[in-house]
Amino acid sequence: MIPSRLIEIRIHGRGGQGSVVAAYLIATAALEDGQFGQAFPSFGAERRGAPVTAFARVAEVPVRRRCQVSAPSFLLVQDEGLLHTADITDGLVPDGAMLVNSSRAGSEFAAARNFNLVTIPATSLANEILGRPVPNTAIVAAFLSLTNLIRADALETALARQFSGEILDRNVRLVREAARLVPAGAWKELCDGAAAA
Repeated sequence: MIPSRLIEIRIHGRGGQGSVVAAYLIATAALEDGQFGQAFPSFGAERRGAPVTAFARVAEVPVRRRCQVSAPSFLLVQDEGLLHTADITDGLVPDGAMLVNSSRAGSEFAAARNFNLVTIPATSLANEILGRPVPNTAIVAAFLSLTNLIRADALETALARQFSGEILDRNVRLVREAARLVPAGAWKELCDGAAAA
């Protein structure tokens, strides 16, 4: 029997940026796509602006692991200031990749020397489309576009479970724009070579 892949994702952000919601969106979209998903947070000081870590897993079979993600294939960083944290890349697999919320080019970051790093101006997009500086849905959409891990319409269905009306319409517009700004499928091979579940 061929082992099924397990994609592990760690999300770093600050309180108020929606890191936990981002993890749950990934897991819910995976379920909508006929896969299995898992999401959970890890909180330190629970206050706006404090560092927050959330975890997500996507697999083709039920996910049995219940521990935090210590060796992620992907890091989603919702605040570029967190890249200055010494341990942010700890455990990232050698061929892993990072998606960073920034208007700067990925090549400007020191971490780009060791990892595949892509940036997207998620906060700017969210401000423009949602009227709020909450980058999570844009980050998730860009990640899913880069990996082709989950169908885009599955993410939109997951959003419809969270939002309705104009808020849903704006979020759908945001995820479509974010997905358009990154090279679609650029990280697909990284998912294909992921560890077995």
